[in-house]
Amino acid sequence: MSGLACIQKPKQVFGLGWGRLHKAPWARRCGKVLLDAGLACLAWELAEGGGGKAEPFPGSRLFFVSLALAVNLAMQLTAQHYRLLDLREAKAILYADLALIAASMAFCALRGDGPVAGKDVFMEASLLCGVLWFMARILMGALLGNRPGGNGFSERALIVGAGRAGLRLCQEVLEHPKVRFQVVGFVDDAPEKLGVRIEGVPVLGATCQLRELVRDREISLVILGLASAPGARVREMCREVQALGVKVKIVPGILDLVGDLPWKPQWRDVAIEDLLRREPVVLDTTAIRKALEGSVALITGAGGSIGSELARRVAAFGPSRIVLLGRGENSLWEIEGDLARRFPGLATEVALCDVRDPARLRQVFEAWRPRAVFHAAAHKHVPYLEKHPEEAVVNNILGTRNVLDAALAAGTEVFVNVSTDKAVNPVNALGVSKHIGEHLVTLAAGHAPAGARYVSVRFGNVLGSRGSVIPLFREQIARGGPITVTHPDMVRYFMTIPEAVQLVLQAGILGETAKVFALDMGAPVRIMDLAEDMARLSGFSAGVDIDIKITGTRPGEKLFEELFSDRESRKADIHPKVFEAGQDRQDPDLLERGLQALEEASALPDGERQRRIILWFRRLVPAYVPSPEGLGRWLAAPRAIPASETVHT
Repeated sequence: MSGLACIQKPKQVFGLGWGRLHKAPWARRCGKVLLDAGLACLAWELAEGGGGKAEPFPGSRLFFVSLALAVNLAMQLTAQHYRLLDLREAKAILYADLALIAASMAFCALRGDGPVAGKDVFMEASLLCGVLWFMARILMGALLGNRPGGNGFSERALIVGAGRAGLRLCQEVLEHPKVRFQVVGFVDDAPEKLGVRIEGVPVLGATCQLRELVRDREISLVILGLASAPGARVREMCREVQALGVKVKIVPGILDLVGDLPWKPQWRDVAIEDLLRREPVVLDTTAIRKALEGSVALITGAGGSIGSELARRVAAFGPSRIVLLGRGENSLWEIEGDLARRFPGLATEVALCDVRDPARLRQVFEAWRPRAVFHAAAHKHVPYLEKHPEEAVVNNILGTRNVLDAALAAGTEVFVNVSTDKAVNPVNALGVSKHIGEHLVTLAAGHAPAGARYVSVRFGNVLGSRGSVIPLFREQIARGGPITVTHPDMVRYFMTIPEAVQLVLQAGILGETAKVFALDMGAPVRIMDLAEDMARLSGFSAGVDIDIKITGTRPGEKLFEELFSDRESRKADIHPKVFEAGQDRQDPDLLERGLQALEEASALPDGERQRRIILWFRRLVPAYVPSPEGLGRWLAAPRAIPASETVHT
C-alpha cells in the first residue's frame, strides 16, 4: 500500500469521507440529539439559578434531561430541518414543551415528598427548554439559510406581486443557495403592503414605479409572480422592463394546472401564451366530477394537442378508465406515459384505431362501453383540405358519423364534438366539413338514451397546437428569420389549450343536448402584432434584427374569423364564457343523401371529384362560399349533375 493510500484510509468512516460525514442522515440526527440534550441541561442550570438552588432529589438533572429527550424524540423534533422552519414546526415545539411541562408536574406530584416536590425548578426548566429549542432552530436557520443579501451574487431581482405566488417564489429563492440571484424587493399595487417586509424582503413600491425601481436599484432581473394576471397586463410590464434591457421571467399561470395539482413557484422565460393569458376559468367542478367520476371516458384524436389535454383534464376528475383512441402510435405513447406519471392509479387503455374504420370503432366501443366520449379527431389544416377535400369528407364528416354510430350503439350518455369557428359562414373545406359534423351530432341526439347530452363546441385557434402559427414563428425565429405573415391585417381569435379544454368540459357536461356552443374567445389578435411580440420575447426587434415577410393569404383563408352567424343566438346560460349558437335545423333525409353522395364523390377522378364535393357542400350548407383561391377554383368549369341526383330543397 502506498504512503498516500495510508494517509487517505483513516479519512473513511463507515464508507464516508469526512467531507461527506456531516451530510449523512444518522450523523445529522445524532448532532441534533446532542444539541437538544445540551440545551435541556442548560435550561436546568438556569432554572436552578446557576447552582444557587438545591436539587429537588439526587439525579434530578439527569432525570429531567432524559425526560426532555424522550418528549423531544416522541415529537420528532430532531427530524426538523432548521432552514425550513415554519409555523407547523413551531407548533410542534410548543406542543412538545407543553407535554414536557405536564410530564414534569405529573412526576413531581407522584413523588409525594412534599405538596409538589421541586415543581418550581421543573416548571422553569421545562419552559426554558422549549424557548431554547426554538431559539436554537431560529439561529441555525439564520446562519445556514440563504437569507436576503447573503449570497453575494451580482444578479439582483425584483418580484412583481407580493401575494401568495410572490411569497412562495421568494421562499423558493431564499431556501436554495444554488439560485444565482438575490431578491432585492417586491413590487405590488396593494397600498397596505407598501413598506412591509415579507420573508425579510421589503415591498418597495407599486407597479407604476417599476421602471424607476429597476434603474435606482440596479435590477438585472424581474420575475412576474402574478399567477392569475391577465395577458394584457403581462404584455404591458414585459414591454416596459425589456425596454430597459432587463431580463424578464414569469411563473406559470393558474390555467397551466391540471385538476387539483398544486401551483409550484417555478420561474421560466416569458412565452407568447403569457402575453395572451386571460382570467382563470371557474368551472362547476362538482357537476363535471359527478358526470365523469367512476365512469369510462373515451377520447378520439387523443394524441393531438386538444385530445391529449382533454385526457389530462378528464383524468383529474377520477374516471374509472380512460380510453385513448387515435391512429398515431407515437403521440398515443406520449400521452399514455404522461398520464401514467401524473395519475399513477388511473387505468388507461390505448385503442390504435382510425375513425374512418366503422368496424374497428364498434369493436372498441363494445369492449369498453364509454359513458362519455370526446370527439377531437379531425383534419384541421386549411390549405391541405382545400387541396384534398375528399379527406375532409372521409375523416371529418364520415369519421364523425362512424364515431356517433358506435357511441349510440354502446349507450354513450355524453358526447362532445370538438368543432371550430371556421364552421361559421364557411369558405373552406375544413369549415364546411365541421359544420356538417355539427348537424350530425344534433341529429344523433334524437336517438341517444334518455337524459343523454350530445353537443358540439366550437372555438378558434389554440396557442401551441399542432399546425398553429406559434410553433411556426418559433422555428422561424430560431433560424434567424424571416417571420412569415400572410397578410398585415389578418386577425385571429386565440385561446390557450387549457382554457379551451376546460370550457369544452363545462359545455359538454352541462350543456343542453342537441345544441352547438361557442366559446368566448376574447378580443381578436393581429397576427402581425403576434409576430412582433414573439420577436421581442426572443430578444429581437422586428424589422431591425429580424425581418417580417408578407407572403399573401393561403387558399381558403379568411382575414377575419367569426364566432356566430347572423342567424345564431348568443345566450350564455351555462357559463359566462360559453354561448349557445342556435344552429339551423337540417333535413335528415337531405343530410343522409348528401353523406352518401359525398362518399361516392370522394372516389371520383380529379376535377369531377372536387366539383361534386363543392356541389354537395353548398346544398348541405347554403352559407358555404368556396374560396376562389382554394376549392372554389374548380367552379370555373362546372359539369352538369345527372337528374337522378338532383335534390330539391
